[in-house]
Amino acid sequence: MGADRAFEDLVAEGAGVPVDGWDFSWLAGRATEERPPWGYARLVGARMATTAAALDIDTGGGEVLAETPTPPGLLVATEAWPPNVEVARRTLRRVGATVVWLAGMSPLPFRDDSFDLVTSRHPVDTRWDEIARVLRPGGSYLSQQIGAGTVRELSEAILGPLPPPATRHPAQAVAAARAAGLEVVDLRTATLRTVFYDIAAVVYFLRKVIWTVPGFTVDRYRHELRRLHDRIRAEGRFVAHAQRFLIEARHP
Repeated sequence: MGADRAFEDLVAEGAGVPVDGWDFSWLAGRATEERPPWGYARLVGARMATTAAALDIDTGGGEVLAETPTPPGLLVATEAWPPNVEVARRTLRRVGATVVWLAGMSPLPFRDDSFDLVTSRHPVDTRWDEIARVLRPGGSYLSQQIGAGTVRELSEAILGPLPPPATRHPAQAVAAARAAGLEVVDLRTATLRTVFYDIAAVVYFLRKVIWTVPGFTVDRYRHELRRLHDRIRAEGRFVAHAQRFLIEARHP
């Protein structure tokens, strides 16, 4: 009975935490993930300091963009998930950014040749043709993206064995960038150890990173969560591996 109560309490805790924005600080002490070696926020901050006009796509709650020490004179961010739009507007006031709601794969609502720099951290999809259109000649797109099969171990713990990932391979991004007329000048990859220490952290993560288990709800996957809870209690942790890649493409 006590073990059941512990499981139910942890699941309820993970299910009750707000998931607006893209801040994972609630996981402190409950989950860890290695950081990519290139330091994306630092790279973006350095580029922003020498840029006149910049656009950040899929800004989330604006957490990464808000770290920019020296923002450009024109700074715009787009976000597709409505709850994040207001979060981003509050967060990005400090750097003077305008936040625009943009649904899904809609065209970017900006004129051709509008920006010297376009950035994006973990975009849901990448509209390479639109990025090429709004970049000025000589401008760059700098993005940290989620790689193929990221935290696959967690997906399979809930869903069972999965086929090899068909999308999000770095080579696919390179081919798409080139097809849009951009020149790829940098590509780096990293595999990052990700550790969950309780089932509350797993529930929170699956609610927030929705592509890990599409359509996830606690009720739908309660049996699988209980099995994973028992495994974490027995082994002390659950280990998965996140895939990331950094790509920079330049408008000739």
